[in-house]
Amino acid sequence: MSAFGPIRDITPLQLAPGLAARAVVGKRMTLAIVDLEPNAVAPEHHHENEQLGFVIAGTFNFKVGGEERLLRAGDTYTIASNVSHGGVAGPDGATVCDVFAPVRADWAALKRMDPTAGRWP
Repeated sequence: MSAFGPIRDITPLQLAPGLAARAVVGKRMTLAIVDLEPNAVAPEHHHENEQLGFVIAGTFNFKVGGEERLLRAGDTYTIASNVSHGGVAGPDGATVCDVFAPVRADWAALKRMDPTAGRWP
């Protein structure tokens, strides 16, 4: 396996309707570029993984625990283990970068989508 590769060559995973993740998986963490279609809903959920992220493009109305914010390109977020979170993409959609530790092993069972170029870059 090469240490390098373009995002466009990663087959996306369907996280929910309108949410596609391209995951790069290491031994102890997962990095994902997640494309959210316009007005797509990321259902509220929680997981054991700590999650860090930032918005690459678009807007995302995001709720973490009891706090809600409208995030724009360049805004970051931190989600502790087992804290509930979810949100709604803006009218132009959004692309975010998420990092999870430990690895998102539960994603191995998700449906793979047809290869696409993605919303970014």
